[in-house]
Amino acid sequence: MDEALLQFYTSLDRSLFLDTQYKGLAKLDRPLPIGLGQTISQPSLVLYMTQQLDLKKTHKVLEIGTGSGYQSAFLAEFCSELYTVELLSELQKQAKERLLGLGYQNIHYKVGDGSLGWAEHAPYDRIMVTAAPKRMPLQLIEQLAPRGIMILPVGPLGWQELIRVAKDERGEVHQSKLLDVAFVQLVGEYS
Repeated sequence: MDEALLQFYTSLDRSLFLDTQYKGLAKLDRPLPIGLGQTISQPSLVLYMTQQLDLKKTHKVLEIGTGSGYQSAFLAEFCSELYTVELLSELQKQAKERLLGLGYQNIHYKVGDGSLGWAEHAPYDRIMVTAAPKRMPLQLIEQLAPRGIMILPVGPLGWQELIRVAKDERGEVHQSKLLDVAFVQLVGEYS
């Protein structure tokens, strides 16, 4: 485990990313509602997924599903530039306020269909997807740089597989299953 990542994990107050009625549950290692049918992931899974990205301070990262901004904080802390896409403008607005309040100036925000990525700023060294498409979004693979890594849950509502996608220097794609997970569905072209 990366020591800096572990230290950040233990110091970041998850209650900052929750509405008042859930703040008292912030220390529980479980998903919690954030409104509009969406959830904030359990902290241990956010830590695990972030670790699997093998982030470097030089990386440009694409995040699909800003949600509460909790995962965004982990990414922004350990990369150069974060581009985050959220379909629900209300969630995006709240997350942006929280993250700016925490001092993050390296995050770029977009409201839109995350399954299409954010082509204008591609390629990305790392991509994190925090909602589950039913099948692998081809646009995201196309936007992944050579030697890039993408972590995403894939599958139907209920249980999905957390997949690590790695693109080698020749652009060939390799996939491996990491875990069985349960995420909200990605809304958009791949839902």
